[in-house]
Amino acid sequence: MSLAAPPEPSSASADAPPRPPFAQDWRRIARMGAIGAFGQIFISLSNMPVKLDGRAIIEGVLSLGYLSLVVLPLAAGSRVGHQIRRKGVPFHRPGAHEVVGGAACGALVGGGLSLLAVLIANFDLREPLVNWSPILADLLAFNRGTAFAVVIWLAVGAAVGAVGGLLRMVTPLARRVLWTMALTLFGAAVLESLTTDLAEGMGIEALIDWFYAPRGGLTITGAIALAAGSGVLALVGRGRIRGAKVRIDALEGPARNRAQGGLILATAAVLVILPMFAGKLTNELLANVGLFVLLALGLNIVVGLAGILDLGYVAFFAVGSYSAAVLTAAASPRINPELPWFVALIGVVILTGLVGLFIGAPVIRMRGDYLAIVTLGFGEIIRLLFLSDWLSGWFGGSQGITNIPGAEIFGLAEVAGTDPRSVFYLVLAFCAIAIYVSWRLERSRIGRAWMAVREDETVAEAMGINTVNVKLLAFVVGAVLGSFSGAIFSAKVGSVFPASFLILVSIVILVVVIFGGMGNIVGVIAGSAVLIGVLGGPKQPGLLAEFSEFKLLIYGALLVWMMLARPEGLIPSVRRTRELHQEELAQDAWLRGQTEDEHVESSEGRS
Repeated sequence: MSLAAPPEPSSASADAPPRPPFAQDWRRIARMGAIGAFGQIFISLSNMPVKLDGRAIIEGVLSLGYLSLVVLPLAAGSRVGHQIRRKGVPFHRPGAHEVVGGAACGALVGGGLSLLAVLIANFDLREPLVNWSPILADLLAFNRGTAFAVVIWLAVGAAVGAVGGLLRMVTPLARRVLWTMALTLFGAAVLESLTTDLAEGMGIEALIDWFYAPRGGLTITGAIALAAGSGVLALVGRGRIRGAKVRIDALEGPARNRAQGGLILATAAVLVILPMFAGKLTNELLANVGLFVLLALGLNIVVGLAGILDLGYVAFFAVGSYSAAVLTAAASPRINPELPWFVALIGVVILTGLVGLFIGAPVIRMRGDYLAIVTLGFGEIIRLLFLSDWLSGWFGGSQGITNIPGAEIFGLAEVAGTDPRSVFYLVLAFCAIAIYVSWRLERSRIGRAWMAVREDETVAEAMGINTVNVKLLAFVVGAVLGSFSGAIFSAKVGSVFPASFLILVSIVILVVVIFGGMGNIVGVIAGSAVLIGVLGGPKQPGLLAEFSEFKLLIYGALLVWMMLARPEGLIPSVRRTRELHQEELAQDAWLRGQTEDEHVESSEGRS
């Protein structure tokens, strides 16, 4: 992926006719089709289509289960006709060639399901493959028999693959409109519970009942209305959002600060007003997302800015939770000072900072994989200490600490899990503090030192940066931000147990940071909202409760895809993007220079 705009094709390439329809790279089609067919079989045997079939996208037309089976043929049909645009490289105009290639590749991908339907009908492999079941066979055959399944999935694969190839023939504007319509329908179906909850708070249930069916999913009329409306908005708003962003980026000095301040105030106003109209379930979801935003902001300091791969970050979350529980709960085993929550928070910050120093000091001189493995070990050691009988007199061992009081706000109100709206407002306040601290640190001398260490620690040390102290400070700051989330978590839940702080929490937070955009505050927040809000956390439900069994599978797939296709993240940091793609930028510059030199030589030869 190159940051530079793709060069315009030469006049010869622009005038080149489309390739003949059947002049295909059949080896490429066979290879991509085989990979897609294997992917279809894997998705089916993971039981995802069966589990997701109960969640409708459009009532009576499409469910989430069948949608999971048509994504791969569409992607393969679109990708098989991909051409790389480079100066001096022939570029053919898209035509029937792309449609035929997409249909052939899609048919091969769909053939994987046809093969699976035949195998299920003739062999019983439920002993090693637990999802090898008649239920899956009926779903693949639409309850009409194996022969129908073979024919229908070859036909569906070819049709969907042809649509993928056809997307390469339409104009960029038409493609943008079509994708906007598809994403709007999918988003409306995914956000059904959130939309319904907000509609009840705003008193517009009748309108929502027109869009959504009683058993879930969009009605056909509602889907048509949403698709048409989003398509019109995509046409009307073409380039306006990007143009507004460009104009804001072009501002300097006080004008830029005023524009950014206006955006921040507008976002804050929405976040303050939204919970007032939301129900208990939505506020609970917002509170969970906020807790992970706090954790991700802390890990972003360590991983995103300083470049320290910390796989044991859950240790600071655990220390914050247990410290707050011990200092506030009357039922803590050996010590029960029963301090007010805000007073206890001071002790939580001090204790977590000391733990950050204790963990960071012996390992901070390590680099790369060694540092990651050691931090992973320390994270597990902390959890086992809380679980051990040796410290059960302090932390309760496997029984944990229960009857933790809520967070008392200066004697005016008490924030507890029974009122998720108040929990969200408390989380929102601490997120604002964490965002401000992260923003100031990123633009400070310390922040520039962190980024220098991230880019090249040896060069940073040669330039006079004390890399040990700088990395240790990143550990401590990240630990303190993580402890905020832990302290709120213990007050929200009312109890803490070692099982709440598995190493999986660290992995999920790391995926959130990578997916959102390492080193970018807005990206980290967006990653938390998308992953935790939609899929849910390790033990927290999201909007799509049907995905609870497939969270780790989707997290892993997203992580692999991001590392291969977009390593800078969903909303990348400009500096981080340049670091990751500097070799590609240099290569593009070299290619442009080579093309210009050839053009000059040819001009001199003609003269």
